[in-house]
Formats: sequence, C-alpha cells, structure tokens
Amino acid sequence: MTLAEVAILVGGELNGPAELEISEPVSPEVKELGGIAFAESESYLEIAEQGGAVALLLPRSLRGKKPFIHVDNPRAAFFALLQRAEQPLSLNPGVHATAIVDPTATVDPSAQVGPYAVIERGARIGAGCRVYPFAYIGENCDLGAGCAIFPHAVLYTRVRLGERVIVHAGAVLGADGFGYVWDGSKRLKVPQVGAVVIESDCEIGALTAIDRATVGETRVGPGTKIDNLVQIAHNVEIGSHCAIASQVGIAGSTKVGDRVMAGGQSGSADHMVIGNDVVLTARAAVLQSIESPGEYMGFPARPSFEAKKVLLLTLKLPELFARLKKLEKRANDR
Repeated sequence: MTLAEVAILVGGELNGPAELEISEPVSPEVKELGGIAFAESESYLEIAEQGGAVALLLPRSLRGKKPFIHVDNPRAAFFALLQRAEQPLSLNPGVHATAIVDPTATVDPSAQVGPYAVIERGARIGAGCRVYPFAYIGENCDLGAGCAIFPHAVLYTRVRLGERVIVHAGAVLGADGFGYVWDGSKRLKVPQVGAVVIESDCEIGALTAIDRATVGETRVGPGTKIDNLVQIAHNVEIGSHCAIASQVGIAGSTKVGDRVMAGGQSGSADHMVIGNDVVLTARAAVLQSIESPGEYMGFPARPSFEAKKVLLLTLKLPELFARLKKLEKRANDR
C-alpha cells in the first residue's frame, strides 16, 4: 500500500509523500526497511526513529522526523493494519476429495473441509466453517457458523461450538475427564458421558485440553480467550470474556466468573468458585473460593497486597534468623 492508502484506511492525517510504498506493519525496533510502526510516547518515538520503519503512526501530540500519519489512537490504527496484513492458512472451497465425511453428517455448502479431515456420524458443520487438514470432528458435534478448526485439532463426541469459535492446532475438546474411584485395591474408571459447550467468539489455543463432563456440561462462556497448553477439567464452568494464559490448570467442577484473568501457571483445586473480575497473577493457586473482585497472587492465592507483604517478609528471613541466633546466644550466655 502507499502511505496515502494507509492514511485512508486508518482515518488519519497524512504528513509525508503520498506515493511512499509501505510493505507491512512492523515493530519500532525492526532493522529492515519498508514497514510502518507506531509510537505512543516520546521514548517509543525515539526508538522508532532509529529503526528501519519508513513511516510512523503517531498521536496528534507528537511529530516525527520520518513520514508519519496522525491518528487519534496509534495502537488501534496499527491493529487495523495487522488485520489487513494477516495471511490465514489457505483452504480451498468445498470438501476436499480425501476428506472423510459420514453420510449422516451435515456440512453447509459454504463450509470448507481440507484434506484428510474426518467428520463423523451426525456431526453438523455450520455456514462458513473452516475445517483444516487432519482435523477430527466426532459424532454429534455441532459447529456454529464461522468456526475455524485448525490442523490436528480433535473434537471427541458431543462437542458444541457457538459461532466464530477458533480451535487451534492440536487442541483436544471432549476427552475423558479425570475420574476414578478407589475400590480398595485398584482405581475404577468413572464413565464420562457429558458434553463440552464452547460459546460464541471463543478462541482455544494450540495443545489445550478441555475435558467433557462426567454428566452435564463442561462450558466456556462467550468471548473467552484461552491460550496454548491449558488444562480445563470435567464439569468446569467458565464465564464470559475471560482471558486464560498458558499452562493454567483448572480442576474439576470449578466455577469461574466473568472477565476473570488467569496468569501463566496459575490454577485452582477442584470445586472452587472464582468470582467475577478476579485477576490471578502468574502461578497463583486457588485453594479456597474467591468471591471478591481484585488481584490475587501466591500459594495459596490471597489478595495481592497481603501476598506482597508476606513475600517481603520472606526476603528478610535471613536477617531475622541471624538476629534470633544472636538473641539465643545472649540468653544462653546469661
């Protein structure tokens, strides 16, 4: 695109040669020439001026030495360019000749099904869905309009997706929940006969596992985003618009509220309740239910201001121990 075309796309004010060619959105530090970066402050502008970007997106309070476009929100404008530059995995229209589709399955004519994908008995693939090569859609699964199932993702049986759900490569939805009973000599497997429901506009990261319920449903609410390598156990209920980072583990029958944020490697014991607007920092462990909104950290998870006090005290333990030894010696000397 030319710089003038970029300015029109982002609704900005052009300050530079209209015919300047822009190759792609880039970071401020990039060394290769040809791209466009954004800066929201003087410090980032200084970095961007030294980088290889040939043009910048700037707030109206800043002016650059390079050609630039003034916009109300440089970050939002940059995201618009990222969307324009995105290159999704290619997939041909229709159902590929090597795909295996059971005669009882329903595939909307506008859906795309790639090579060697498998769609089992009774499954339904909605309008505009994309099922990439080697994906597996099990019996009686139901995919709403606009879903994307990437290569090697597996949906066992009775997995229901709302509209525009993204399931990344290698994710497994609907595997058996981890349920066993000890009979005195061995562990007996508890049949897992429930379903998995992922509501509209969710995104499931690569290699994430969401287990089906023992009975009833494991459910993820609308708009929730789940990172790679996350484990969600049977009968867990997650609310709307949550953000769950990599390597989080949520044990069985836990209920997570709306707009919860869980940092990397945080998790919960089973049957916990985590209320709305809770933020779990990295590696926080929920060992008792949390009802009040706010930030929690530590093991076990507690309000961050409390956990930080405890952490500071632990840093003083060597000093406190040394003082205690001196006091003991003084007492013994008496």
